[in-house]
Amino acid sequence: MKKLIYLPILLFAALGIAQENQATFKKRVLETTEVDFLTSYYTQDGNNASVTGGIGTEKLSDFTPTIVISMPLNADDVLTIDVGISAYTSASSSNLNPFDISGASRNGGGDDDDEDDDRNAAGNVVGSPWVASSGASRQDVWSNVNLDYSHSSDNRNTVWNADVSLATEYDYFSLGFGGGILKQFNEKNTTLGVNTKIYLDTWMPKYPTELDSYLEVNGNLNQGFFEGITILDQNGNASTGWNPISGFKLIDNKGRNSYSLSFSFSQILNKNAQVSLFFDVVQQKGWLSNPMQRVYFADVANYFIGNASSINNYTSPNNKDVFQLADDIERLPDTRFKMPFGLRFNYYFNEVVTMRTYYRYYFDDWGIKSHTASIELPIKISSKFTLYPTYRYYNQTAADYFAPFDENISTNQYYTSDYDLSKFNANQYGFGIGYTDIFTKSHIWKLGLKSIDLKYNNYKRNTGLNANIVSAGVKFVMDN
Repeated sequence: MKKLIYLPILLFAALGIAQENQATFKKRVLETTEVDFLTSYYTQDGNNASVTGGIGTEKLSDFTPTIVISMPLNADDVLTIDVGISAYTSASSSNLNPFDISGASRNGGGDDDDEDDDRNAAGNVVGSPWVASSGASRQDVWSNVNLDYSHSSDNRNTVWNADVSLATEYDYFSLGFGGGILKQFNEKNTTLGVNTKIYLDTWMPKYPTELDSYLEVNGNLNQGFFEGITILDQNGNASTGWNPISGFKLIDNKGRNSYSLSFSFSQILNKNAQVSLFFDVVQQKGWLSNPMQRVYFADVANYFIGNASSINNYTSPNNKDVFQLADDIERLPDTRFKMPFGLRFNYYFNEVVTMRTYYRYYFDDWGIKSHTASIELPIKISSKFTLYPTYRYYNQTAADYFAPFDENISTNQYYTSDYDLSKFNANQYGFGIGYTDIFTKSHIWKLGLKSIDLKYNNYKRNTGLNANIVSAGVKFVMDN
């Protein structure tokens, strides 16, 4: 009889515990560790290399492997580690020292003391903006590490994050940190976000070899790199008249700091449509030019090293053996204010077709205004495979300080021949295919395969630059 009396009490107690557990249970933000392996291969070619003053080969190849690991620390917190490298080879950058076939400069000018300059059959030092040098700057590896910590509130309506990053390459170091907050309202149909980023960067400047060498010998064209080398004027005659504008000044402020504040708004309009708005405010301060990039002036006499008979053919890709000495390096203002405004609109037609659109307007106080528009049409061809045709259009006005090769004026305070700051328009066509398995049936060790994406894009500017990009991504979910 006592057992029958205790039974209802035990049942009510068990029910109370179950209700308490149900009340305190919440779905984890990230159920298990996810690992993304990403990679891309990029190639380009063109005829407006900025290192050689706006003309010359722009051949470049870049391979970028990246791994991203997202780990749930508990039900609310996620730590993401993003580690990547970018290994590139650049014909343009190699011509920081166009006279070099060994990775060193002659008689101490530039990198190291070495006699292995590129010479023609007559024994003269030669170089060309259309021929890649084998100098030390022809290739490099950019490395990056980013750590991000995010926390979600119990009701999942608020998410805040903080991040820190490090990046380095042979002439540049960057330290970044930031954070943001995202809030959802209206039963998660409305989202507001604000984010801030700060980058504190430092140049380890490398200069064109003739300018660097000029400083090393205090302008004496019979010493150092210049010893035994014949400098030619525009007519191909030997001359000692060359000297950089204003005697050439080194960078005195090697810092470059960037500060950005971003705002976003997203609204689900109905079961088929979503719209997002955003705008950024960006302020940069410090040395915003690239010390590797030469500038040539229209109002200054031209001087060359190499084959005199090729001077009249200098701007043609047929020129293989003469190089024009720089008048100066690129010089730009030490502040820049940028502001982009953007809009995204996504529409779900049916279970097969979705549309994703994007538009951005950008302006800055250097005189650049640009428009970007893109569309992607994911097409689901089966339960696991989706096709991604894409198109992107871009145009911009030229910066106030841009002029093509040999058209800048020496009396101006700022000048550049970098075609990234020129007027141009560009078209990009792409196609991708994605595989998704939400049940992660395939495994490698303790990793379940969740998705695979493969994409190809072709990018063309009306200035002649042409690029191809192949990218791939594989996402794994770690077994519990």
